[in-house]
Amino acid sequence: MNKDIIKITKYDVLDKLPDPFIFENGDRVNTKEDWNKRKKEIYNTAVEFQYGTMPPNPEFLEIEELFISGKRKNYRIITGTKENPVIFSMYVFLPNKDGKFPVIIDGDMCFNYAFSESFIKTITENDIAYVLFDRTELAPDRYNDGKRIGQMYKTYPEYTFGALGAWAWGYSRCVDALEKLDITDLSLISFTGHSRGGKTALLAGVLDERAAIVNPNATCAGSGSCYRLHIEAETEDGDIARSETLNDLATNFPFWIGPEMLKYKEREKELPFDCHFLKAMVAPRILFLSEAASDIWSNPVGSWQTTMAATEVYKFLNAEENVYWYFRPGYHYHDIKDLKMLISIIRNRFYGDEITEEFFKTPFEEPDLMFDFKNPKGL
Repeated sequence: MNKDIIKITKYDVLDKLPDPFIFENGDRVNTKEDWNKRKKEIYNTAVEFQYGTMPPNPEFLEIEELFISGKRKNYRIITGTKENPVIFSMYVFLPNKDGKFPVIIDGDMCFNYAFSESFIKTITENDIAYVLFDRTELAPDRYNDGKRIGQMYKTYPEYTFGALGAWAWGYSRCVDALEKLDITDLSLISFTGHSRGGKTALLAGVLDERAAIVNPNATCAGSGSCYRLHIEAETEDGDIARSETLNDLATNFPFWIGPEMLKYKEREKELPFDCHFLKAMVAPRILFLSEAASDIWSNPVGSWQTTMAATEVYKFLNAEENVYWYFRPGYHYHDIKDLKMLISIIRNRFYGDEITEEFFKTPFEEPDLMFDFKNPKGL
């Protein structure tokens, strides 16, 4: 990757990134036990403040077999509460051989790429199972004049989650279903998704520790980017573009996030967290951030900054080798190349293959870090 693919033309740092190792009372994390306590504080801000109060585990889960054709299977999941069940479809694509395989779960069936034959084959021909569901069945991806319309809101009206919380809940229900079906190897589950689906995959990975690999792709604001950094940059095609801000997110998609977060749409530097807190919640499991160099709206520099900050937590937990990041040339889409990088990690961890050397290369001149904290061990 050429470090000059994009050229930063405006670089507005609103404030330093807050220290994830500082308790709300001012004390500092010193042990792993301290970190487990600190994570509960971070959950209150990076999850429930940002996305609303999360829906609970369901009262029940039933599976109906709808269609089986060789290694392709379609199920109906019925879950939630008996009074107001949530119903959605789950598609499973298995490798064309016997055995149980690691699995990628993707909620982006509403995007055409995810259901394409090339996407499916790229996964299954690498001896990995692929599970797809349409997150918009759980909650619509549209603004309804402030009304909470959709299955999940009817089932759990007392909770304040937005669409991202509803969609993330769907990932966990797919894992529940796979546990019952016993058709995949659940020791290596990966969550992935693109854009708003990438936001969802990261949140789902934070909430469900059964995900061994969490791979948000090009999340933009409100997940894996950086609230405190606004950039403009010249892309590889010579265009000037800017990054998405909290104000953009809160104005255009207020139904994705929690109600408290909307109050900070022009006050990012006052937030008690930034995106590195959410990334750090995945630790010590595998976190893989995939981005496109010229996807300036997604703020590739901000994503790099918060990934560097979250890496301090991984260092503290002796798991630095579980952080991966990758920039490819191009723009805002989920590319087969992004998918192959995830597959490289899975093949390395499950099958022992050599991992590709294409990780950890920036398409820009690396700026100074936006933080000066170090992990408590000082590594």
